[in-house]
Amino acid sequence: MTAPMLGAGVIVPTTDGRVLLGRRITAGESPTWSLPGGKVDQAGESFEQAAARELAEETGIVLPAEQLRVLAVLLDHQLGRPRLTAAVLAPPTGTPAYVTEPHTCAGWERFPLDALPGPMFYPSALVLGSWLPGFATPPGAFGYPVIGG
Repeated sequence: MTAPMLGAGVIVPTTDGRVLLGRRITAGESPTWSLPGGKVDQAGESFEQAAARELAEETGIVLPAEQLRVLAVLLDHQLGRPRLTAAVLAPPTGTPAYVTEPHTCAGWERFPLDALPGPMFYPSALVLGSWLPGFATPPGAFGYPVIGG
């Protein structure tokens, strides 16, 4: 069996009811909108640490991992192998986001929660579905909310 992919999607809200999304332009893929995030790929790294690292790497927004909270763990098989994605919530911030990886992101914008753009990158849709009531979660995924913590 192929090893599962592990990742974290970071929900970065603002105090005025918006969320940060980037225009994903990864080569070989159709353009989509995406939350900041990426793979858990460093030895001993937690979901929160990966989320903080990816957020800083992709947007320049630096938040301590201790300020991030895992809301749910999501399982999908969209790529023909298991993928676990942690839905990680950051504290509200209006800190500007910068394009630091122009080969994968065409720009960061903050959108009202009732006017999110599409199409959405599949793992980001899963993460948003675990956070927003009524947001259409794509089929074929399993969500495991974190209780307490």
